[in-house]
Amino acid sequence: MLISKILIGISAAILLATSTIMSAGVYAQSAVTINGAGATFPFPLIDTWRVEYQKVKPDVNINYQSIGSGGGVKQFTEKTVDFGATDAPLTQNETQKAPGAVHIPETIGSVVAAYNLPSIPDKGLKLSGEVLADIFLGKITKWNDPKIQSLNTDKTLPGDDIVVVHRSDGSGTTFVWTDYLSSVSPAWKDQLGKGKSVEWPVGIGAPGNEGVANAIKGTPNTIGYIELSYALTTNTPFAFIQNKEGNFVEATLNSTMAAVQSYVASLPKGDGVWTDVSLVNAAGADSYPIASFSYLLLNKELSTNPNLDQAKAKALVDFISWAITDGQKQAESLDYVPLPDGIVKLNQDTLKSLTFNGQPIA
Repeated sequence: MLISKILIGISAAILLATSTIMSAGVYAQSAVTINGAGATFPFPLIDTWRVEYQKVKPDVNINYQSIGSGGGVKQFTEKTVDFGATDAPLTQNETQKAPGAVHIPETIGSVVAAYNLPSIPDKGLKLSGEVLADIFLGKITKWNDPKIQSLNTDKTLPGDDIVVVHRSDGSGTTFVWTDYLSSVSPAWKDQLGKGKSVEWPVGIGAPGNEGVANAIKGTPNTIGYIELSYALTTNTPFAFIQNKEGNFVEATLNSTMAAVQSYVASLPKGDGVWTDVSLVNAAGADSYPIASFSYLLLNKELSTNPNLDQAKAKALVDFISWAITDGQKQAESLDYVPLPDGIVKLNQDTLKSLTFNGQPIA
């Protein structure tokens, strides 16, 4: 009898251990890590999504490397990540290297001209596109240059040299900035044009929005371009920029949204050509002139990405579906503009078009 009880106990223990191991195995198999890389512009928002989505799907981990849009496009094209992120839509050449790519606008932000002038510690220095272009071309070299002073008659500007700070890495923020300067300055358009990287005639380089923000904050008499949330997070003053209607406009959620509204109806489908999509220098009395989408990049046929099986592809699409809807609730608190309804619908249609081995995944 004793031996029988011992054997029964051992059998129960073995069954319990086996069940525990099997349960652990099932959990391990169900846990998914989604890997993305790219733009620093939306990093504060994506990092918030990473935390918030774990509350929604505890078994899905989001890993995002904030390496710049150039790096994001490269890793997406080489299929070393599950998704890429960029503030610059794919060029024709990049599209040829990534056939079947789709653009998903994930958020909207603005790029500001941030500065560090000890004698003017507050935001609100007035600058025009023409003046900004001349500063970054090296034509205007002193803070009290007559072209700057004439826009700021209520301020006494110092005679110090202007120290220009720009991105050192391939950057979607650089693309937005140079796209804007190309739209307002024929000299800039002819000499440098727009791109994620350009041959800067003057200035010092720093990597990422974080690097440029820190360089401006740590060095007097500097000016550089960063995404609005980085300026606000680091408490760095930024200029009010003259828009197409001649008004000097502060970058805010409302002024950025005003710049976007007129473009919503004219956007291409997710798998269409986005190369020439731009929100800079928008019409409207209240429009801030340096606004931009930030995009997620996916393969329309998800099985062409060797990192994805069907379950992971489904988890990826589910995450992005959440990000463009419920995830937008985190946008305003981080100074990004929530996606308008028309763009959410556009994105949802794009997600519905995605397939895995020819079968719809959404």
